[in-house]
Amino acid sequence: MMKKSFKMSAVALVMGFGAAIAAPAAMAQSTAAVVCPGYEKGKTTLVGERTGKKVQRAFEAYNEDKVDEALEILFDIDTSDEFDSAYVGRFIGNLLAAREGEGARALNYLTSAVETKVLNDTEHAQTLKLVGDLSMQEEKYNDAIKWYKKWMDFTCKENPDVYTRMAQAYYESKQLDKIVEPADKAIALYEEPNKNPYVLKLTSFYERKMYPETVAVAEQLVENFPETGRWWTQLGFFYLLVEDFKKGLATFDLAYEQGFLKKENEIKTLAQLYATNGIPFKSAQLMEKYIETGLIADDAEILASVANSYHQAKNYDTAAEYYGKAAQKSSDPEHFQKQGTLLLVAEDYNGAIRALNKALERGAEEPAKIHFSLMEANFYKGDFKAAYRHVQEAKKDRAMRRNASAWEPYIKEKAKNRGIDI
Repeated sequence: MMKKSFKMSAVALVMGFGAAIAAPAAMAQSTAAVVCPGYEKGKTTLVGERTGKKVQRAFEAYNEDKVDEALEILFDIDTSDEFDSAYVGRFIGNLLAAREGEGARALNYLTSAVETKVLNDTEHAQTLKLVGDLSMQEEKYNDAIKWYKKWMDFTCKENPDVYTRMAQAYYESKQLDKIVEPADKAIALYEEPNKNPYVLKLTSFYERKMYPETVAVAEQLVENFPETGRWWTQLGFFYLLVEDFKKGLATFDLAYEQGFLKKENEIKTLAQLYATNGIPFKSAQLMEKYIETGLIADDAEILASVANSYHQAKNYDTAAEYYGKAAQKSSDPEHFQKQGTLLLVAEDYNGAIRALNKALERGAEEPAKIHFSLMEANFYKGDFKAAYRHVQEAKKDRAMRRNASAWEPYIKEKAKNRGIDI
């Protein structure tokens, strides 16, 4: 997003606008074409002799870096001539504009100088643009737009920087829908791509919740500025807004390969996209890597997420290990239950029994399910008495009763065959 203030250096203000302050010997109208084709230029106007001598002295003081002295001379000029007054006001305005905190006063002088339309064409054009720039600096955004338009109307010039500043002014004044047109014109006019009009255009669409259009601009940013990592990550997040998870994954994956993912939430997002797109093993490995580096917090929630990804990838031993780590940090019966269930699948029956008992001890919400899993673990371990005890507990729950009852005769038969009295 663009910065909310528009600041200009003293050098840019004083010297950057077509040599805004001219020596008296060069006070005549420039021959540069600064107005629209067909415009009939009036006669060139010069300052009067009396005013000219004082302006000469002021200019000499300015050249010697005696700005205070130059201003004192200019303030002392008293003239009833409209052109002389405008010319002196323009000189004062340019000097004040280069000073910190004098923008508002400079605007007063420059606006008065340009509103009378008596300055020679080049001077008039330069001052119109400077008033627009100063209006931006002073956060008078609607005024800035007005003066930039006057400059374009007078000169028939199209300048990408001016269009960008207009787009910025529309943004600052909350006229979001008006940003796009000047931003597009700036984009078309820049010889080398400039990120600012793209960012303003993207902001306009994003803040108006026009997400497909936002995506299109973000794609242009990546295309034109592929070396800038944040455009890649922003594009990836915008794909998620429009639920294009495949493009989101492709974008984040490419950003990761180029070393652009630096933040915890970016790595987590890539891991989530791997899981969402059916690549859970890669998701788990990525999270593991950045837990080890310390970028991602080693807490119960994260460890459980890694466990879930390994579970999806059917790496049951590793998934159980991570649920165990999560359980150690959280003491959450659900983590112990999941650890036990996965150890049962991995045929680690002793480990499953220990984890499932811890889940019961910590007040699991669905004890019947845990008793059913304990029944299975003890049965496969060969402890039919314990299996029978747990199947009786499982039967107490209506939802588990049917499955538990189906196991009961099977347990009795196996125990009988082994000569075990249950």
